[in-house]
Amino acid sequence: MTEKLNVFAVRTLTQKEYFAPGHRACQGCAEVLAVRLVAKALGRNVIVSNATGCMEIVSSPLPFTSWRVPWFHVAFENTAAVASGIEAGLKVLMRKGRIPRKKIVSLAMAGDGGTADIGLQALSGALERGHDFIYICTDNEAYMNTGIQRSSSTPFGASTTTSPAGKVQIGQITWKKNMAAIAAAHNIPYVATACPSYPIDLVQKVKKAAEIEGPAYIHILSVCPTGWRSAPELSIKLGRLAAETGVFPLYEVDHGKYRLSIDFPKLKPVKEYIKLQGRFRHLTDDMIEQIEKRIRKEYEELKEKAAKGARDDSNRG
Repeated sequence: MTEKLNVFAVRTLTQKEYFAPGHRACQGCAEVLAVRLVAKALGRNVIVSNATGCMEIVSSPLPFTSWRVPWFHVAFENTAAVASGIEAGLKVLMRKGRIPRKKIVSLAMAGDGGTADIGLQALSGALERGHDFIYICTDNEAYMNTGIQRSSSTPFGASTTTSPAGKVQIGQITWKKNMAAIAAAHNIPYVATACPSYPIDLVQKVKKAAEIEGPAYIHILSVCPTGWRSAPELSIKLGRLAAETGVFPLYEVDHGKYRLSIDFPKLKPVKEYIKLQGRFRHLTDDMIEQIEKRIRKEYEELKEKAAKGARDDSNRG
């Protein structure tokens, strides 16, 4: 199934680059592509709070920067706190007439380690308080910047330096934390998943998040050839396979209503996704079958939530 093209979204996407080329990202890094698309979608009127991680390292080696908008490097644990403070400060400055009243997006960005692990407390607090900001997690499924250590976003079975595959252990022994569901449980206005392999879908969701008043959370799958042990030229294909196999479904939760952005009548076998990644090369067919069963079950549960939302809308109409 192909991505539905929104002509308006394409026409309004600026050709200007607010995340400049010349950064130091690895070959085939899908995370940096996601950041570029986010920056283009939001334009100039944004202030970025960026946690320690891959994107901070590759974009800001002193004395250089790839950012062409106001940008702060913040600690692993307090990205959401800083972004919510910026949002509150902007409100005060506008109320006092110190700066003109206009839409300025406070954007928090962190990886899965800075979101699902170290930064979860600050994120939960900011969502609960109802700050008008966007939080984006660029999820490459481990602490890649510091040596490919496992995070709570690392998928079951993946081999990392701190969850190595061997005679005793199969790699990561816990299942990936569902951060989108955790964000949605805060009853915030907007939650979405996205992937740069589906760029129009990603841009649409970022623009929508910017327009909605209140907290918005977007979880972006970011293929990492270095940590995933995959060929750099396969990053876009892997992102598409993640959606096509149900490993990383693309959906949104708009004011509590689930909607699948891109649905597939029949999912591809999970093995097609797994076999292209060295971090899974130790998995047996039985292990892959176990993973596939869980993914299929969770995908059907997600489809039912989306169907319920559609039925509710139909009944209201």
